[in-house]
Amino acid sequence: MTTAIESILQYVDEKEVVELTRSLIRIKSVYRPNLEDGNEEKVARFIVDYLKDIGLEVYYEEVVPGRPNVIAIYDSGIPGKTLLFEGHTDVVTEGDLDSWTYDPFGGEISNGKIYGRGSCDTKGNLAAAISAVHSMKKSGAAFKGKIILCIPCDEEGMMIGIKHFIKNGWANDVHGAIICEPEENQLCITQKGAMRIVLNTYGKMAHGAMPLTGINPVTRMAKLIVELDKLEQTEKERLGEHPYLGWPSITPTILQAPVKGEPQINVVPAQCMATLDIRTVPGQEHEQLRSKIEDIIERLSEDDDDFKATLELIEDRPWTETPKDHEVVQAMAQAYTQVTGKDPVFNGVPGATDGTFLHLAGVPIVTTGAGDRYIPHHADEYVDIKELVETVKLYTLSAHNFLK
Repeated sequence: MTTAIESILQYVDEKEVVELTRSLIRIKSVYRPNLEDGNEEKVARFIVDYLKDIGLEVYYEEVVPGRPNVIAIYDSGIPGKTLLFEGHTDVVTEGDLDSWTYDPFGGEISNGKIYGRGSCDTKGNLAAAISAVHSMKKSGAAFKGKIILCIPCDEEGMMIGIKHFIKNGWANDVHGAIICEPEENQLCITQKGAMRIVLNTYGKMAHGAMPLTGINPVTRMAKLIVELDKLEQTEKERLGEHPYLGWPSITPTILQAPVKGEPQINVVPAQCMATLDIRTVPGQEHEQLRSKIEDIIERLSEDDDDFKATLELIEDRPWTETPKDHEVVQAMAQAYTQVTGKDPVFNGVPGATDGTFLHLAGVPIVTTGAGDRYIPHHADEYVDIKELVETVKLYTLSAHNFLK
């Protein structure tokens, strides 16, 4: 006797997800504002046509010129919960072509893998979400509520796509979301937060042979960075190692002096700039962390009359956490066992995703999908076909379990 689960899974089509992934890879969607077609518009229009062909209600919303979001709805017609799948259309640059064995935009298949930029992050998983909804639709399985496919632009940038999606009210009354990112099909129920900070120290230009006639902002910045390293160690000792996310971090990434004009070895610059990429874990409140950095600046200023520094927070993405007993987590955990016969593996996302802002909007999230989590942004990026098909099944049954 065929079970309800088996009757749904028989509509999962390996050929569909493979060919859709390859088609998406072949449409370049690296954001290059100085090039014609250097955006997500072409791939978005392809997706619109595809979703209409499978019978979904589809919306195309331009966030900024040439950079659209696509939203699709599969509505049961029966009142119930709303489940959202999210997968972005943009990909990072391919980098040095000589470092690739395969055409980064060829969607080539070799040894059971699909190669190309975005195969893993995250066009393969976007194709899996679309295929999962199509499988549900073809099966005719009864459910309550509706499924929303959120397909935004600009996840690799400042995430303007998901911010626009939320601003326009699409996330209202969503009861759970599956963020489609490469996590080896592990169920990631937490993710690190991110703070991007620009620091500037100010001095007075002088001859390198007579540095005391000026004020050196570089040595002042060095003192600040040393204190930030101490703060990182204090935070590690306070919080310990998170079971899924590891350690929090405060990482200087850019150091530049002078900020304007040419550097010269025998000139003390007038200004020094540094950037911080701060990654946070549950238990760290961003406002408190910012205050601690401001306290360091104030303390250094008290010790040195010539110490002048500014702090600018240019991006703030909080950490997220969804309890294991939440219904969206339980629906996915059950689906994982139904597909694999094994207990689910829980984990955390080391970076931020579009799910960060859905979480801020009050939507509980779980992040999972096919792909080695260390492969995104590498040359010869790939996704394993067998794992990708497993992802389609996982997404399909997660939706069934959540909405049945």
